Amino acid sequence: MIRGNIPMRAARLGDDIDDFCVKCKRVMNHAVVSILNDEPAKVRCRTCHSDHDFRHEQAPPPKVDPRKAALFNQVLANVTGGAATPPAPVPDAGADDPGAEPAGEPETEPAALADTPVDGGADAGAKLKARRKAKA
Repeated sequence: MIRGNIPMRAARLGDDIDDFCVKCKRVMNHAVVSILNDEPAKVRCRTCHSDHDFRHEQAPPPKVDPRKAALFNQVLANVTGGAATPPAPVPDAGADDPGAEPAGEPETEPAALADTPVDGGADAGAKLKARRKAKA
């Protein structure tokens, strides 16, 4: 048996080929929908049936948000002890007043928060009062 360089035949309409599906976000089985210059131009995913350009089984580059990257680098530098610029500290308003509550504690009691309406509207407050009156 002689084995040599057997040339691949050109793709035809309807042929099955593997390609990266933009909807499934995986390399999936596709059918050739259109051909341009003896190469598949458009393909249809056999899993989700979406049509897209032939991508030669390559995924698009990931989208990187520069804000997320900067925050990640800042956290990484703080964890590893690298020289990172920490955010500016927020000045404490009650630092000069000895009777003021510490900044970390809430200003209202949790029981008082339960009585406040969720949406904060005047109509919601009236409904809350009516409900309490009906229960009593």
